[in-house]
Amino acid sequence: MVALSGSHTIGQARCTTFRDRLYNETDINDSFATSVKSKCPQSGSDNNISPLDTTSANTFDNIYYKNLRIQKGLLHSDQQLSSGGSTDSIVNTYSSNSATFFADFAKAMVKMGNLSPLTGTNGQIRKNCRKTN
Repeated sequence: MVALSGSHTIGQARCTTFRDRLYNETDINDSFATSVKSKCPQSGSDNNISPLDTTSANTFDNIYYKNLRIQKGLLHSDQQLSSGGSTDSIVNTYSSNSATFFADFAKAMVKMGNLSPLTGTNGQIRKNCRKTN
């Protein structure tokens, strides 16, 4: 999961998905938070977007993990990967060794691609991804 989260090295998120982190969490780099707050005020502007990786937003690299180590994860779930828990060592490895990240990411994508989705009455296509129909 830590390797797959590295896909957040590219892409963007809507303000509504990270506002709580900006204004309510303490494990966030102050200058990073100030910069992102300029695009995401405490209320309104829900559809404003910010890059998930503000350092190299359009490049698939390991900077995402370097950012996590200095509390510059945009999403709460991202920053939790580097918060004193069991995944810290993996984040540290990926931040210092892009080849390891690239190899692990490729393996994880292949593994995920080999999963068989539930079909017919065994599964469902959700109308809202956050809850069952």
